[in-house]
Amino acid sequence: MHSPFVFQFILNVLHNGRGYEMPGTIETLRAEMLACTDVLTIQDLGAGSRTGSSRQRTVSKLAKAALKPKKYGQLLYRLARYYQPRTIIELGTSLGTTTSYLAMAAPEADVVTIEGSEDVRAVAAKNFKKLGLANIRSLAGNFDTVLPSVLAEMKSVDLAYIDGNHRYAPTKQYFQQLLAKSHNDTILVFDDIHWSAEMEAAWAEISQHPDVRCTVDTFFLGFVFFRSAFKERRHFSIRF
Repeated sequence: MHSPFVFQFILNVLHNGRGYEMPGTIETLRAEMLACTDVLTIQDLGAGSRTGSSRQRTVSKLAKAALKPKKYGQLLYRLARYYQPRTIIELGTSLGTTTSYLAMAAPEADVVTIEGSEDVRAVAAKNFKKLGLANIRSLAGNFDTVLPSVLAEMKSVDLAYIDGNHRYAPTKQYFQQLLAKSHNDTILVFDDIHWSAEMEAAWAEISQHPDVRCTVDTFFLGFVFFRSAFKERRHFSIRF
């Protein structure tokens, strides 16, 4: 690996070279949600789910289908822990496990998370309270209308995790909106970049944007970096 920055990313973020101890409380909460039979009314504003389209779902069923596996939640924890962003945006709160990993890793950060379904957002908000996380602002609504208002209040975005509305046009739109608030050290993370032909096309175009200097493709997650230290654009595919 010829890039020192990417080598450190692999060592400390992908493989936990710093030996970060993972917070167990979030996985305890996941287990509780997997057993919860409360019924939610789901308002799905994105590309939908491969596991079913019913608007009435139990917390348990939603947790099984929508929560990122522990492996990826802890990866996001290491990402935020290592780089210590001060402003974090998440598109797609779901039940709040990834939000919690990000907020715990960077306790001084202002974390804004947006969820399309109010019932789901309400459960996530309760989870944040259970975990004692006071640095999260939880919002409900369509990303297309909520994200611009959130960005208007921010001088810059240090880290963004885009996990919702897995379609070509919205993904490109969110990238362009976040790009306007990005800087040299900003990191954008796109979920499910190979989920569909649309997502693959969006990821390919984002990777080739002139402001993007480096990307890391771990298959399920795509990382975008803008660091000027990359004099030539670099793209890495890394098994994780």
